[in-house]
Amino acid sequence: MLAVVQRELVEKRGWLTREQFVEDWAVAQVLPGPNVVNLALMLGDRHFGLRGAVAAAAGMLLFPLCVLVALVLGFAAVAHLPAAQGALRGMGAVAAGLVAGTALKLAGALDGNVLGRWLCGGAVLAIFCAVALWRLPLAAALLAVGGPACAWAWRRLGVAR
Repeated sequence: MLAVVQRELVEKRGWLTREQFVEDWAVAQVLPGPNVVNLALMLGDRHFGLRGAVAAAAGMLLFPLCVLVALVLGFAAVAHLPAAQGALRGMGAVAAGLVAGTALKLAGALDGNVLGRWLCGGAVLAIFCAVALWRLPLAAALLAVGGPACAWAWRRLGVAR
């Protein structure tokens, strides 16, 4: 979903710059609930107030809910087939590729980050290795790598002031 949202908001419509998107996406990830719905709520509220936030949430949730119910009903009939299971595995690989491609597109926005592009990339690589290669739980990998990265950023921001 991140790839689609970034392409629509930044590249196609130009509603946000890459830097604005990265900042808003970071806030949307911290808030409880689905990231893309949080982002829609923030943008709807920013431009049209409460009515915009409600309309954005409804637009993000109602139609996809109807599509999802139809897909679940249709998939239930073929879920036992090996081809259906293979299709799901293939979709997972495509989703991973889309996320990786979007991350590479947005890497340029990290130049203004207090940690810089290379340290952020190193953190991502370390977390990937911890989870994919060493089979550590994601929460443990995020704490082990993200904790020191947050402390370093906090220290750098304190020095910058």
